[in-house]
Amino acid sequence: MTKQEQKRALRQTMRCLESQLSQRYKTQSSQKICAHLLAMPEYQASSTIFCFVGTAHEIDTRPILTHALESGKRVCVPLCTAPGIMELREISSLADLAPGAYGILEPDPTRCGVVDTDEVDLAVLPCLCCNHLGHRLGQGGGYYDRFLSHYRGGTVLLCREKLLRQEIPLEPHDYPVPWVLTETCLYEDGMPERLG
Repeated sequence: MTKQEQKRALRQTMRCLESQLSQRYKTQSSQKICAHLLAMPEYQASSTIFCFVGTAHEIDTRPILTHALESGKRVCVPLCTAPGIMELREISSLADLAPGAYGILEPDPTRCGVVDTDEVDLAVLPCLCCNHLGHRLGQGGGYYDRFLSHYRGGTVLLCREKLLRQEIPLEPHDYPVPWVLTETCLYEDGMPERLG
């Protein structure tokens, strides 16, 4: 099996597993993950953050976006502009978001300006699953792989503990993320740090 075939098979497995998680667990784990992220010194020190807008199958990042906006941080979110290509667009309110491609909430390109990748202090990324070392499996579009290929700031990956996997098929274009945050642990370069 090629790496791409292994990834496709794992995506199918993880989507099935995610669909079987209870709504209570998903809600509670999202709340804890967001609270832990807001307590990270790297988040608190950041002036500009880039954060995905969670779908029903991902971590609900609205508390992060709301807190960052209320704290006076510059907040940007992804706007998909072509297959595998996304722009970072600044929002001033959650009202700037509307359903876009695939029903994902996206910023209004007529109102939300482009933010250069180099201006981001902390990037908060999604995954279908990942391991403790920050190797991620995404949806397969390549959006975040392209972002990571030229982004040099701090990056944290949000993943529910029940969706962590040891083995993630890797290709040359896959970039590890230094921090993995779950509802119970922050892993830095694979080393766990217990959270309260």
